Amino acid sequence: MSWWITHTERTLSEEIPAAPDEVRDFYVDLDNIKAVHPLVVSVRTISRTETPEGHQQTYRVRDRIPLGRLTLRVSYWARVRVPLDGGVITEARQFPRVRLNGAVTFQPIDAGTRIVERLRIAAPRPLAAMTTREAVNAHIVMLSGIRSHFQSRRRPG
Repeated sequence: MSWWITHTERTLSEEIPAAPDEVRDFYVDLDNIKAVHPLVVSVRTISRTETPEGHQQTYRVRDRIPLGRLTLRVSYWARVRVPLDGGVITEARQFPRVRLNGAVTFQPIDAGTRIVERLRIAAPRPLAAMTTREAVNAHIVMLSGIRSHFQSRRRPG
């Protein structure tokens, strides 16, 4: 471990009114996530690899990160490892040495699904507090957006 890089862990969860397989399918497609993640501007698939255990998909993501009255545009890669069933593993790598790793589970509950994200955030010490704050806040909004997405689908027309 380097003194220069700090590590933080956070666990976030949200109850989603849909079956675990539906929620999981929505979550692992980052084209869906750009509609509910407050920082994501665009998502482009770089590669998809099928494996006997499932698949892995890598994306190029562009974000807008607010810095006071300024907005910083950043581009980075993100990867989702999707086994045939169960939880998924996420990774995002951004300059300068910012890392966001996640283990995401989709637990069946009476109301639908409890999605749980266990996030591990690494960032250079001068950026650590802001990086953690922005990542956690964005993922809280994202999970809420996923809930809203499925709630709106359930409303009678």
